Amino acid sequence: MAGLSSVLKFGFLVCLILVSPWSVCASIVHRKFTIGTQNVTKVCSTQMVVTVNGRLPGPTITVHEGDNLVIEVENNAPYNVTLHWHGVRQLKSCWADGPAYVTQCPITPGNKFTYNFSVTGQEGTLWWHAHITYLRATVHGALIILPRPGKTYPFPKPDAEIPIILGEWWNANVEDVIAEAVRTGGVPNDSDAYTINGQPGDFFPCSANETTRILVERGKTYLLRIVNCAMLHSYFFKIANHLMTVVAVDAEYTKPYKTDVLLTNPGNTMDVLITAGQQSGLFYIATRVYNSLPLGTDFLNTTTTAILQYKECSNTSVPVLPILPAFNDTATATKFSSNLRSLNPSVPNTVDVEMLITEGLALVSCPNNSCAGINGDRAVGAFNNISYVQPNISILEAYYFGIDGVYTTDFPDNPPTVYNYTATVPLSLWEPELGVKVKVLKFNSVVQIVFQNTGIITIQNHPIHLHGHNFYVLGQGFGNYNGKTDPAKLNLVDPPFVNTRGVPAGGWAVIRFTADNPGAWLMHCHFESHSELGLDMVFVTKDGPRNSDKLPAPPFDLPKC
Repeated sequence: MAGLSSVLKFGFLVCLILVSPWSVCASIVHRKFTIGTQNVTKVCSTQMVVTVNGRLPGPTITVHEGDNLVIEVENNAPYNVTLHWHGVRQLKSCWADGPAYVTQCPITPGNKFTYNFSVTGQEGTLWWHAHITYLRATVHGALIILPRPGKTYPFPKPDAEIPIILGEWWNANVEDVIAEAVRTGGVPNDSDAYTINGQPGDFFPCSANETTRILVERGKTYLLRIVNCAMLHSYFFKIANHLMTVVAVDAEYTKPYKTDVLLTNPGNTMDVLITAGQQSGLFYIATRVYNSLPLGTDFLNTTTTAILQYKECSNTSVPVLPILPAFNDTATATKFSSNLRSLNPSVPNTVDVEMLITEGLALVSCPNNSCAGINGDRAVGAFNNISYVQPNISILEAYYFGIDGVYTTDFPDNPPTVYNYTATVPLSLWEPELGVKVKVLKFNSVVQIVFQNTGIITIQNHPIHLHGHNFYVLGQGFGNYNGKTDPAKLNLVDPPFVNTRGVPAGGWAVIRFTADNPGAWLMHCHFESHSELGLDMVFVTKDGPRNSDKLPAPPFDLPKC
């Protein structure tokens, strides 16, 4: 499991002794990330890929809640780079969030930037990844947040903790893949393999000898820290003959939920407990795609594996393979998502801002039908019929310094046209407006969003990620959201508190969050191709009344455009 062993943090301990008998202790965790290229071979193909510190997946960072992270990044790759700390709240540190041209300009080849932020009020598993073009396919790693020293988990301490990184592999340079899609107006080519801890597993060519093996001892309990780093796909996840207990999602504890199958969307993290309860043997850890697209849609329909191996068992034994759900098993996907519950909820009772946001793909006309999308048009993504266009400087800099002409503040609270969203949509509604429109929020306002999937081009499950915030998922359903009857179905007692959530194909989801963090915060589909096509928008949260509630000045080494 190269690149996934626990990483010892280093730094120095800072303790502030207060007048009270308690002390507040935090550690400064200082890391150096060197971004470069190297040749990597998988699935009978050798490709030049971009990595961090020469590792794929990249280094695991382990910290305690309350720690301060100082990550020095040196870009020796031939591409522009930024890093995003996925799920970290970035309280008063929006400059460190990382999405290109939203909170910063890229780190250009040969240059450096230091990310400096604290991890406050979060425990569990998060992750980090490149946040520009397609580089997160190989530039990613786990971020593990342990409880403060002396504090325990809300469940029995496991005997060991094991990161499991789910990803994808292309038999091509991923930057060429996305560049070709942008050039032609089509969608990017699908990946050639799926991976667990960087390895495709036994059922892909030239891969069996490298299959990831996880050793366990009979009777012991293990905490699996699962990260879905995939670019294009949600996954079903099972371990043959072993039940799992979900105890955290997106670094927020959940009420324990026992299950034999998980659904993980790109961007999601899950902490699950398993007990090595078998006598001995080899058992496949297996994933396959959950594909909500209509039947007949092309995708790689195969199974990716690692091996859970009892220490007493020979490597030559035949592993047991679990029976995974069908790739289009929406009933299982919905059941899993609906059964997650927050352990310590604090749902805001009142709502200040209500929004209905349609989301999905769309088309923009090309001259002489010369593009590779449907009908010769260009494929794009859109929220409320607006397809996001990347600006030339970061939105956060434009906001902070009052630079005009970078964005407008007229992102609509509702779609411009009311129609039967999940039915066959008239072609006249397929073409969105292009622009950089943001939604401005007052500090501490409570925002409720109904995400409504649309039938433009096709219905599809879209995993929506909000930067700088976790949000409560109050409910979900299929068809068009009914503002008269569906509110009565919402869970205001113990809804899950997450940073990424799939909106059901042909359905809706309702979220609620508090805009308690000044800055510019990207919200986007975490299918990377959809985000690259414009399925993005930005919230700008204004400063609060106290000095401690204001966006600080940018760091001195913030990259320039």
